[in-house]
Amino acid sequence: MSLDSDLWWAVARSEEVTSQKPLSVDIGDQPVVLWRDNQGIARALEDRCPHRRAPLSLGCIRDNGLIQCGYHGWSYDGETGRLKEIPNMKDQQKFPPIYKANAFAVTEQAGFVRVCLNPKAQAPLSADPKYTYVGTVNVSCSHQEYLNALYDDPGLILSIRGVRFSPYLMSELHEEDGLLVMERNCQWHPLHWPSHFVAEFPLTLLTRTHPLTGETQLTLRDDQFNDLLHAVLSPVPSARGVTAVRWRAEMGVRHPGVRGAVLRGINPLSVLASVDGSKLRATKPTVSLHGEDLRKVMLETTPATHDQTVAA
Repeated sequence: MSLDSDLWWAVARSEEVTSQKPLSVDIGDQPVVLWRDNQGIARALEDRCPHRRAPLSLGCIRDNGLIQCGYHGWSYDGETGRLKEIPNMKDQQKFPPIYKANAFAVTEQAGFVRVCLNPKAQAPLSADPKYTYVGTVNVSCSHQEYLNALYDDPGLILSIRGVRFSPYLMSELHEEDGLLVMERNCQWHPLHWPSHFVAEFPLTLLTRTHPLTGETQLTLRDDQFNDLLHAVLSPVPSARGVTAVRWRAEMGVRHPGVRGAVLRGINPLSVLASVDGSKLRATKPTVSLHGEDLRKVMLETTPATHDQTVAA
């Protein structure tokens, strides 16, 4: 999969990246290893040792903050990717620059560790909200298929406690401040079964999606325009056609009554680890058709130089 090297991808949640064990992630077909050095700074290198191409993520993190390959013990600096130490050789030995792992740009914002394959890229600016609920799933479908499912029926990929998504839109998909924005009508799940048909839609789900990365801000609102739930969904294309999804969520205004209590359960948002193939096949492309056309127009008229995050 060919990806723009200047895009920033939320490849991990902050708490997933530690100084105890390297973390292996992918951006498309590019393997990446993440860890924290002895200053607590997140680092990212290509997940291949330049010596024998062994995955660096199978190695370890040393007390001095270097990452050490588990095959022959070569150690690399996270900021530059330069080879720093080889077992049984002097620490001050200068090693040829050919033995250098590819280093990638890293920034940490809003509870996500973001990586750009261009090491000279400038980090985007975003707010740093606090989120209580978090999760990571790996879904066996492509990045674009995942976004299409989000557009056509968000119930294919996520669920909100006590809420039912409808096929009807409050506002059609449109461009707003460089993002793809739409609002879907929703209902409360009936408290009793069988339930009477109800035509009213007391809830809406507002989504704001980056046209390239697919990072999406979700806001559940009631009919008084109170924000009941905020979430950020960060899908990243990974190897073998898998989409890695990291998410963070936080409750908003407390909705009164039993339904509000249900929403504020142990975990109000669930991002599904698999997509039901039968439901996906039966879901007719609707919003996604318009979304692809709109995305192409946006990219033709406005180069991808705007803010690449949606976290607010």
